[in-house]
Amino acid sequence: MSKNCKLFWGMLALSLLLSGCAPKNVKEPAGDAAGSGAVSGSASVTDSSAAPVAFEGTDLEGNAVTSDIFSQSRLTMVNVWATYCNPCLSEMPSLGELAAEYDAADFQVIGIVSDVLEGQDQALVESLVEQTGASYPHLLLNESIHYGLLMNVAAVPTTFFIDEDGIVLDVVIGAMKKTAWEEKINALLEGL
Repeated sequence: MSKNCKLFWGMLALSLLLSGCAPKNVKEPAGDAAGSGAVSGSASVTDSSAAPVAFEGTDLEGNAVTSDIFSQSRLTMVNVWATYCNPCLSEMPSLGELAAEYDAADFQVIGIVSDVLEGQDQALVESLVEQTGASYPHLLLNESIHYGLLMNVAAVPTTFFIDEDGIVLDVVIGAMKKTAWEEKINALLEGL
């Protein structure tokens, strides 16, 4: 490989590395999330220009799921994960516990598998969900989800907190411990 070609690829790799995506108002989380690599960015709850999240998808049981699901709880945690992502898989048991511990009218969890398209490799996803005890609904990737909610997802796990009107309240990039999730959930519920 020529010297110029190596230089080109090196510069391209460096520019991609340095141009990482992160939401505005990024802050390092406190408590159990500190040092975990998780970052959090908040969207203003009173920002009337925020458009509701809209999507249509299918869960692992073949049920149609739309953004109307947000109206079922005051707060919805949408956890975007991938089958190859160890931090994603490591936090899924805690997310399953959280889904079971909170009153469904207040809080629910939804998983979105970012690397498996509808109709493809569903057995792998079902196996991982069973192994991790993440018994909350999981949606498989499709165009509506990809070009809607996931359009700006740069890394997994990424977790969105969405109110009952479909407005994104907060975004967390990275995995956190259960206690850190509980603190975040409780703070968001108090603010609603």
